[in-house]
Amino acid sequence: MPMEGAGAFICGELKPKGKIFTPFNMISAPIILLGAVLIFYRLVKGLGAVTNLSQDFPWGIWIAFDVMTGVAFAGGAYVLTFVVYILRAEKYHPILRATILNGFLSYVFYAGTIFFDLGRWWNILNPIIGNKFGVNSVLFLVTWHFILYMIALLIEFSPAIAEWLGLQRMRKILSSLTLGTVIFGITLSTLHQAGLGGLVMLAKPNIHPLWYTEFVPMLFFVSSIFAGLSMVITEGTISHQVFGHQVDKNHLNSYNSIVISLAKACGGTMFGYFFLKFLVFIHGKHWSFLNTPMGYWYMVEVIGLVLIPCFIFIHGARHRNFTAIRTAAIMTIFGIIINRFNYIFIAYKWYIPLHERYFPTWMEIVITLAIVFAEIWAFRWIINRMPVFRRPPQWALEQDREQEKGR
Repeated sequence: MPMEGAGAFICGELKPKGKIFTPFNMISAPIILLGAVLIFYRLVKGLGAVTNLSQDFPWGIWIAFDVMTGVAFAGGAYVLTFVVYILRAEKYHPILRATILNGFLSYVFYAGTIFFDLGRWWNILNPIIGNKFGVNSVLFLVTWHFILYMIALLIEFSPAIAEWLGLQRMRKILSSLTLGTVIFGITLSTLHQAGLGGLVMLAKPNIHPLWYTEFVPMLFFVSSIFAGLSMVITEGTISHQVFGHQVDKNHLNSYNSIVISLAKACGGTMFGYFFLKFLVFIHGKHWSFLNTPMGYWYMVEVIGLVLIPCFIFIHGARHRNFTAIRTAAIMTIFGIIINRFNYIFIAYKWYIPLHERYFPTWMEIVITLAIVFAEIWAFRWIINRMPVFRRPPQWALEQDREQEKGR
């Protein structure tokens, strides 16, 4: 593509597509703008100007929701790439690009929130180079996993970018890297999902016994599987409503079958997770804690937001009840949010009086909403321009057939 033509193409693609004054835009745009102002204010004035964080509660909603929860919701990317590229289950291929894109954007926007949460944000390089605390730190491990996994997701999604730009030769090269990148990305993802649990383990004296266990890394990893798949179901439902005109007929015809299979996977994984939690509870001999306020809250999380959605998933899959499946997915998403919040500030230093505990300020909430809306805007911009739901160009399909013959 000539430089002049490329410039005109890019300028044309930057223009809005579709209606501008939609209800979503009218709500989200002011929040994004206000969030940008508050982020600048926070960087200039410091954490204390916009947050309720303190020495007693150093982590708040930015870490609990944006990082811990957001990364768990991105788990669908490594699960589905494993299923499609390693297990060769081509049935799930139609939703793969959207899932990878969602995972990549989640890491870019949510993991990037760590930058805002640092008291001295100009020291952001310290976790990367291992300064101050050394390369044996869990934070150093998780930071490099995040960086490398974001690069892996970008490479996995890059064939769609090459198709958008019409770069046939580059697309062929990038597609040849997919399998190796997927294996590398799956390894990274399984490690850093558990690594986030490792960060929590450092706070052993401060976490309620009902939540603390040496198996937290395993629980974080297992929960990321059904969290990611529940997000795939929810995001897919919304995307098919909004971008349904872009989806080809073969995708539409197979989508219901895909949702049923995802529901079965969620139900099975959630039952395994519940069984692990039950074993940890029994071996920890925590019966005395159940008849306490924190015990009641623990049962709400484990029974109300794990076991019950698990049975709803199984019921919905067995009877092809898509309303039940979507309800279970939303309950599961809410349960993951509660679980991560518990580890970061609800079950953390639970013995401190309620009026002295951490509650997010309105500015923290606005910044969090701005990040979420900005990610949705980026997702929508890419979907409307790149072949994510749309059928790839014919030349790309021919390249894929040639690669299959060569294997």
